[in-house]
This record gives sequence, structure tokens and C-alpha cells, in this order.
Amino acid sequence: MVTNKTVYEVPSWSQIYTLLLKQAEHIRREGFNLDLIVGVARGGWLPARFLSDLLENSNLASVQVKSYVGIGELHKPVILQNVSASVDGRRVLVVDDVTDSGGSLKLVKELLLERGALEVKTATLYFKPKSVFKPDFYSKRTSRWIIFPWDVKETLRKLFEANKHDSEKLNHETDKIVAAGVPNY
Repeated sequence: MVTNKTVYEVPSWSQIYTLLLKQAEHIRREGFNLDLIVGVARGGWLPARFLSDLLENSNLASVQVKSYVGIGELHKPVILQNVSASVDGRRVLVVDDVTDSGGSLKLVKELLLERGALEVKTATLYFKPKSVFKPDFYSKRTSRWIIFPWDVKETLRKLFEANKHDSEKLNHETDKIVAAGVPNY
């Protein structure tokens, strides 16, 4: 739920790529020799694809989890689409964009271990301290609401839907988002 206290962070594509370069280096330094990367749909798809390239591992799969219903509104995560590749006997890196509540990553890790994964590590760009699950690898720690380049339109649409009857609040939140770095389209 958006409140007057909601603070936004809007990383650029360049900033995200820099975070992923550092994360790939960290994963290599830790010596995690992964067999498969699983991107959590939808937010984790692009970071997983970039890490696939940076870690020189083209074994890429996906799993779809839904937990958000609006900005800051989380529900219990549920698997909507099962993992798209066998994980049996494999070392798997699960990638998402942000660890908010931690429920999605926890659920996916448990699923993959149940499916026979040898080892499962998790990676996100952002980690929120309130999370009940801490990823093995993350690039930044924040309490802000992150607006990634791949979900600007969705965020703005949800903001409009939630505040369409309160133009003052809508204008205030829109001003905050533009000030944080989203272009004023």
C-alpha cells in the first residue's frame, strides 16, 4: 500500500548492469559452480538472463510466482508456473529482482530442493531488511520501493488505479516518482 512515507528508488539500466557485474564477480569468488540458473518470473527474468551471460552459463530456466497485488501490497506467494527444467542433482542459482518479504524466494528454494536439486543458492539485486529470507547474494540493501526499468508502466498503472479517486494523492506520488528518476512521460 502506498503511503505518504513511501520512498522510491529508480535504478537505471546502467546501474542495474553494474550491480549485476559485481554480483557475478561475487558469485565466482564464493566458488559456487552452478549448473542451472532459474529466473523467478516476472521480475527475475532479466537479471537471470544477464547473470547467465556474465557467469557464462546458458542453462537458463524459469518459475513463476505471484505475491504482489499492488505497490507495497503483498499476499502469500503461490507458484503459478512450475520450474521449466529438471533440477534433479543440479546446483541451482535462483534469481529475482528484489527480496521484499522473502516469501517467493523461500517458496522457490523449497520447491527446487523437493524436486531433487543438489544445492540451491539465491540472488537478488535488492534485499529489504524486513524480509524473512536473506538471499545468498544481493547487490543492495534498501527499504525503498524499487521501480525497475522493466516495470515502470505497471507501477504507474497500479498507482493510478489505487488513487484514481484521490487526485491530490495521485499527483503527490507521481511527483515523488518523477523526482526519484522515472521520466515524466
